[in-house]
Amino acid sequence: MSISMEVPSSWDALRKQARKLEAQLDEQMNSFRKLVSTKGSTNDDTAGSDVESGIERLLNQLQQVNSQMQAWVSSGGSEMVSHTLTRHQEILQDLTQEFYRLRSSLRAKEEHASLLDDFREFDRSRLELEDGLGTAEQTLIKEHASISRNTGQVDNVISQAQATLGALVFQRSTFGGINSKLSNVSSRLPSVNHILGAIKRKKSMDTIILSLVASICTFLIFIYWLTK
Repeated sequence: MSISMEVPSSWDALRKQARKLEAQLDEQMNSFRKLVSTKGSTNDDTAGSDVESGIERLLNQLQQVNSQMQAWVSSGGSEMVSHTLTRHQEILQDLTQEFYRLRSSLRAKEEHASLLDDFREFDRSRLELEDGLGTAEQTLIKEHASISRNTGQVDNVISQAQATLGALVFQRSTFGGINSKLSNVSSRLPSVNHILGAIKRKKSMDTIILSLVASICTFLIFIYWLTK
């Protein structure tokens, strides 16, 4: 779903909007940290989903504002304006990476709780069978419930892989913006062209390695799902 935002008419308006979104994200991230830390003692999945969707919406809006600021700088902004943009991009990257980390931690806790439930259910089923209280129909129902839960866990793992891939794509876009700025610097200072070229090659190699890791993780998840 696309997010409609009013386009500010000046650099100061863009900065004000970026700071406002960053403050809202700080507040939402604090709530999300508390939710992740208390997961296990509480089971309010609806609240967790609402916080996640709210953070994702704010991150998308902040990304749009940063893109508008980037366009402003590219049209001839000063060095001070460029430095301000870099700071806002770093804040966005830090918030995005922390959000992915917290969400992965939350998913892991949910899977752990689900596995504990499976073990308890297995013990109850075993005791019923040993006492002669279990029936073939009850056993089949329990088996079906266990399979459904395992399928949900596989879906959660795939979701985490997709989130990781999203983080890699975001980092790739960030590296692209950095490379553009480096090109501008190199045009002004030809003497550092060789150093900047080495930095670009290093970043390209990092991007390739991250993409390879994401592909391997996705492949292993697919193999795991096939063997279930």
